Amino acid sequence: MKSFINQIPKAELHVHIEGTLEPELIFKLAKRNNVKLTYSSLDELQAAYKFRDLQSFLNIYYEGSKVLLNKEDFYDLTREYVEKLKIQNVCHVEVFFDPQAHTHRGIKFENIINGIYDALVFGREQYGISFGIIMCFLRHLSFHSAMEVLEESIPFKEKIIGVGLDSSEVGNPPSKFSKVFEKARSLGFLPVAHAGEEGPPEYIWEALNDLKVLRIDHGIRCMEDKKLVEELVKRQIPLTVCPLSNIRLGVFNSIEKHNIKEMLDAGLNVSVNSDDPAYFGGHVNENLLAVQKAFNLTKEEICTLVKNSIIGSFLSSDEKERIINIIEADFHLVKQ
Repeated sequence: MKSFINQIPKAELHVHIEGTLEPELIFKLAKRNNVKLTYSSLDELQAAYKFRDLQSFLNIYYEGSKVLLNKEDFYDLTREYVEKLKIQNVCHVEVFFDPQAHTHRGIKFENIINGIYDALVFGREQYGISFGIIMCFLRHLSFHSAMEVLEESIPFKEKIIGVGLDSSEVGNPPSKFSKVFEKARSLGFLPVAHAGEEGPPEYIWEALNDLKVLRIDHGIRCMEDKKLVEELVKRQIPLTVCPLSNIRLGVFNSIEKHNIKEMLDAGLNVSVNSDDPAYFGGHVNENLLAVQKAFNLTKEEICTLVKNSIIGSFLSSDEKERIINIIEADFHLVKQ
């Protein structure tokens, strides 16, 4: 099964590029950029990777991000992630980035987006990995801050396919950003949003109705609302679930307690993703393997999760069909 998971082509739809920043690269970039870290050694930093909840993780996440100063830093960060994609047979990725985590430190928007974009272009040219870039708004910051960064992104619009919403969920409902998303949609950005991770099912409703998102990131608390589940199934709204992240942040006590199998059985369009793999102990294949072991998933069920990642992407219909046909032909699975 491990070999099957490793070899099958897949997409990753929920990964924060800042969350791929490995401790070794943090220290390398800190030295290169003369940035003083709170942690004096790799061991000390790795020991800090024991999170109680989303906020305790975010504190370390933003600490690591401060070593990212120049275009070269964002390129190196993304290039390391691209090499992981090749190894894991990820054929398409839609990457999140958080410009506000950097622009408030005086980092130029163009250095952020160009570094990420150029590394992903390398992956496309060298490994055939297609990609999209999604700019996320930090929900713990103000509506005005989000609108400012949206305006700042417009000259680079050809490099960004969509907008998202992340960071501290509780107390920051999607409706707070309805006007920002309205403006983003008018500019042609595709909307997605984190909702229903720590926040209630009502946040998922708000993301659908107020932000008019095409995809829900996380969405695991939808199972608390029967009507919401029915709506998500009816519309086949993609849900980008990140199992290892949910365990490390204490949303579930163990992988066996996760509700992803229940979501899959309910007919929800659920895919498996890594979220912040440097911090949560695994990339997409490790997440798939953890779920498979916990629930004894069949190859057909793994294939459904993987196909959902393709279906839920922003690839063209023709490209989706092409990849799904390859999956079904090469892995001897009957088209459903």
